[in-house]
Amino acid sequence: MQQEFAILDRNRQMVCHTPAYSPDGLTRETELSDGCVLSICGTPSLDAENEQLHRQLAEALAENASKEAFLSSMSHDIRTPMNAIVGLTELAKKHIDEKARVWDALEKIETASGHLLSLINDVLDMSRINSGRMQIVSEPFSLSDLLHDIMTIAVPQMVRKGHAHQLVLGDIPHETLRGDVLRLRQIYVNIISNAVKYTNEHGEIILTIDEQTEGDMCRLLFTCQDNGIGMTQDFLNRIFIPFERVNNAQVARIEGTGLGMSIVKKIIDAMNGEIDITSQPGQGTTVRISIPLPWEAESIQTSALDGQKLLILEADSTIRLRYAQIFEKTDIRCVMAKSAGEAVSLMTEAEFTQSPFSLLIIGRKLADNSTYSDAAAYFSKACPHLPIVLVSDARWEEIEYQARRCGISGFIPLPFFRKSLLNGLNHFMTEQHGPVQNTACPDLSGRRILLVEDNMINREIAKEILSVTGAGIDTAENGREAVETYTAAADGSYNLILMDIQMPVMDGYEATGRIRSSGKSDAASVPIYAMTANTFAEDIARARDAGMNGHISKPIDTVALMQLLRKLL
Repeated sequence: MQQEFAILDRNRQMVCHTPAYSPDGLTRETELSDGCVLSICGTPSLDAENEQLHRQLAEALAENASKEAFLSSMSHDIRTPMNAIVGLTELAKKHIDEKARVWDALEKIETASGHLLSLINDVLDMSRINSGRMQIVSEPFSLSDLLHDIMTIAVPQMVRKGHAHQLVLGDIPHETLRGDVLRLRQIYVNIISNAVKYTNEHGEIILTIDEQTEGDMCRLLFTCQDNGIGMTQDFLNRIFIPFERVNNAQVARIEGTGLGMSIVKKIIDAMNGEIDITSQPGQGTTVRISIPLPWEAESIQTSALDGQKLLILEADSTIRLRYAQIFEKTDIRCVMAKSAGEAVSLMTEAEFTQSPFSLLIIGRKLADNSTYSDAAAYFSKACPHLPIVLVSDARWEEIEYQARRCGISGFIPLPFFRKSLLNGLNHFMTEQHGPVQNTACPDLSGRRILLVEDNMINREIAKEILSVTGAGIDTAENGREAVETYTAAADGSYNLILMDIQMPVMDGYEATGRIRSSGKSDAASVPIYAMTANTFAEDIARARDAGMNGHISKPIDTVALMQLLRKLL
């Protein structure tokens, strides 16, 4: 007799169907790993080899069905931001003389292009993981810097939806860890972004970071808790399956690839970590991630701070407690004020008793609702010789111009730990402070940059971005031309080389190798940075192995590029 062989989805709807030979008419069903059901109308006593073949065929057919649904969904999700970009570009061109309208269109284009880029990154990441090309690197990183980067990405998302949010820090004995910081950031940002997407407006998201020391290793513990729409147990069982998305009208309008959690799980597994998710529909979701990482010995310098008297302007009680805990074991005296008015009184008293403050720290929150810029501007005029450091969760590159004009000449990111705070303040007190720059762009007049880029449009964009610095820009269209331009110039002509990777004639890796081995006096020291769309961790590692000093990803983040130029030149 003919055997009926069918794949049923989790709602028991037929996905595919095929006839096969069977000696009787009995039916048996087996649940597959992705929630689908293998239904065989035939003998219940198939031999082991045939049963395994049936299962493998069923798994393949179910996977193909999921991929077809994924491609259908992706067609919509990719076209949506693309339509916005194309349409808004045309609209901006038609109204080019209406500044407000063009500005609004450009902001929406920026949002749509960012979403499109995230979709593309997910697909490429999954492809790379499935092909076995994903590599986990191990390099030292600062936990404080990682958390600051994550929060500068996550907080604007939460603010836009009106979410209450807080970051709870446990007892963190080790701030310097070894691991793949780019992958860690990818994991945490993905989890937080999901919490934001699936939590209704004016919800709450609580993030917790803690450590458990295990010899020369520590277990980095991350928890993200929200009170969003939650998930059923049925979907929790399938959440790590690629291309899976909730079939729910409540989330139908939320765009995504269905790959994010699968990517997160594979990265965590590659790091020998663990992820646990608990959720209830209508009550929210809690995600717990545990990753083992080596910790490194830390050197804390306080020589320039010992015996100094600091004034801290901060109204947040949690941050004030963290200051007190850090400074209590040092020879540094600190006095705290909640408002600018209270700080003025303390400074007046200190001057009167001839025990002035050496440094003013302006924190994240002021009790009288004044802004950091208002407070800094006042104190920089009232006490022009008192250095001011800002401790904030803001992105310094975005506020630096305003902050420096207000008299702030130092910055320490939130959240801080013992090492990042003390070493940051000590470095600030020891460095020689030059005049405050009144521009967010570095003045690179007299410097020269070699820009290597084969794509004409990308070359034009990069040249325009760099031109605002005043630096001289030479260009090359491929690696061989870059080597020829560099070797023909006098030694020391170039202060920086920005090198594309995938180019005709000669790629960026080979070009870098030839420059390094050219024998010129600056061949080993001239900074060479990859500027490429190859943004995976292994690409970054390969760039360093080829002799490059660092990596700049495309699309170019102008703020990050300017920060790098300030640091290098």
